[in-house]
Amino acid sequence: MSASEQLGLTFSGPTRTIYPVRELVAAVRTQLERSFTDIYVEGEISNYRPAESGHIYFSLKDGSAQLRVVLWRSQARLLRFRPGNGMQVIARGRVTVYDERGELQLQAEFLEPKGAGALQLAFEQLKAKLAAEGLFDAERKKPIPALPRRIGIVTSSNAAALRDILNILQRRHESIHVLIYPAQVQGEGAANEVAAGVRYLNRPGKVDVIIVARGGGSLEDLFAFNDEGLARTVAASKIPVISAIGHETDFTVCDFVADRRAATPSEAAEIVVAAKHELDERMSTFHKRLGKATQYRLLLAHNALARLTQHAAFARMKDSIARRQQRLDDRVHRMVQAQAQNVTRLRRQLESLHSRLRHQDMRIRLGHVRRELNGHEAALSTAMTTLLARRSVQLERPVEALGRASETLMLQRHSRWLGLDRSLQALSPKGVLARGYALVFDENGAVIKEASQLAPGERVRTELGRGRFTSKVQDIEMEDMGDGKPPE
Repeated sequence: MSASEQLGLTFSGPTRTIYPVRELVAAVRTQLERSFTDIYVEGEISNYRPAESGHIYFSLKDGSAQLRVVLWRSQARLLRFRPGNGMQVIARGRVTVYDERGELQLQAEFLEPKGAGALQLAFEQLKAKLAAEGLFDAERKKPIPALPRRIGIVTSSNAAALRDILNILQRRHESIHVLIYPAQVQGEGAANEVAAGVRYLNRPGKVDVIIVARGGGSLEDLFAFNDEGLARTVAASKIPVISAIGHETDFTVCDFVADRRAATPSEAAEIVVAAKHELDERMSTFHKRLGKATQYRLLLAHNALARLTQHAAFARMKDSIARRQQRLDDRVHRMVQAQAQNVTRLRRQLESLHSRLRHQDMRIRLGHVRRELNGHEAALSTAMTTLLARRSVQLERPVEALGRASETLMLQRHSRWLGLDRSLQALSPKGVLARGYALVFDENGAVIKEASQLAPGERVRTELGRGRFTSKVQDIEMEDMGDGKPPE
């Protein structure tokens, strides 16, 4: 119990609230964050300090006042320019208190330079940096091929710039090969895709020249081509690069590092492929120059040859060549005559062999044999008829004399003569053949009398009583006569 309470005295007064430092700072921070949620602050950057974590710390000054500012890494990555001390900027964010130092600070979410826009400032900064490194120097620019066979294009597959390029290439040189690498040309990730396309087309054997193309647009639309990574990729390209971005008044960092800038994508196509009529004119000029040079060379050679022909050594050489040519002509003539004689001799030999072959024809030889057999048959028939007539006359006389008494005897004699007739018929070659015998001839028409005259596989002709046929020998059997002599 206090002394006043012991004395029975009471006093009335205001109640005192005591805050811990932490609670007070937190209460102030809460009140500030509620009151200044989204504000813009303008001032000059000082004490600029980028941290290794990616966050950026600096102060904004205005006269004698200053405000601490922090830009977290997630927002710092989106900056289009590089802040620095002395730069007038406008920061957007919310006011808060840093507890550990009790300092008022601004947590910035967006930062842009005052006066010139952030994009333009970023463009100027990167341009100055790359120029200082020598990436814009004319000495490092590669020449564009006069008539490339393969052209690589890095652009959007739906872009009107691509259609313009293809139309011009088709009209000026329809046989050229085009390799298109589709890439995003605006927005987040566009610079990386375009750089990937340039690296891909740099592979060996892909293309002879590269066109990086995009149609017109605002500075924000074209800002992907102000990317430092893309600029260094284009500068490091081994293949010549033509930058055709935007319209004639649009410039990007990619235009400065490329080997050639085209005001429009259509102009890039006109640069990369010469018109056909220009090539025709150049070829016509070269043809005329070549013709004149050839005529001049021929005139000089003709004059030199004319001077040489007047020399005695050249005349002797011509005589020597003429004599050799005469001997060559003589030998050619003799060779032609000898060849003609050989052909005539061979033709005669062929005709002789053909004639001999005709004489050995089996049909001719069989015709001769057939005619001989028919002659013998006719002679035998005539002889038999004559003999029978004579015998008939001789028999008629005794018959008349003897009369009926000798009829039996006459019949016997007639029978005898009939037997003789049958004997004569049997002795006829035709008669022999009619009884089942046959005549065998070899391929040469000779009569085969024994098997030793033949060989297996040989063709033989067989004459029968009626008709004939040809056959081939399959095997041969020799008959042993006992005395070693062939039959008579």
